[in-house]
Amino acid sequence: MDKWPPIEKIHEAYSAIADERVVLSEGTAKVASSNRAKEYTVTWRDGFYTSNDNASYWQGYAGYPMIAVLLLQEKLTLNRSVAAYFTGINWTELNAKYKSKFAKAVAEIMDGLKEEGVDCIAIDNEINAVYEQIKQLDIQTKRSSVKPPKSNDKEQ
Repeated sequence: MDKWPPIEKIHEAYSAIADERVVLSEGTAKVASSNRAKEYTVTWRDGFYTSNDNASYWQGYAGYPMIAVLLLQEKLTLNRSVAAYFTGINWTELNAKYKSKFAKAVAEIMDGLKEEGVDCIAIDNEINAVYEQIKQLDIQTKRSSVKPPKSNDKEQ
């Protein structure tokens, strides 16, 4: 992978998996946004992955849809019990609230989990392990030929 994503994108990928917003097919996947207003397409072939989410398309790193697919393909270790802690999070709202300062959005979630008595050190350890795996992946990410859906697009 040429450019590494922010580590917080793993939390978003866990949410997509926990909320069952990822539908895998042969060579392609559809991933709904957390508020289900957008649907992204991830494709792969011969070690090349593309996605039309904003991060992959505009920033050049694997966004959460691509990370979710890699987790489900078992190219990254998926701990479903950790992913379950990120069920039902509206990342669209959180990222807007914090103006895409992803670490602040994740901190709010983790603070809530700590208040519930969840072992956040174990979650952080799992996230860090997956991030190290991302750095070792032997895949190439390319910008999709399809632009990301606009904010006012509704999921079909």
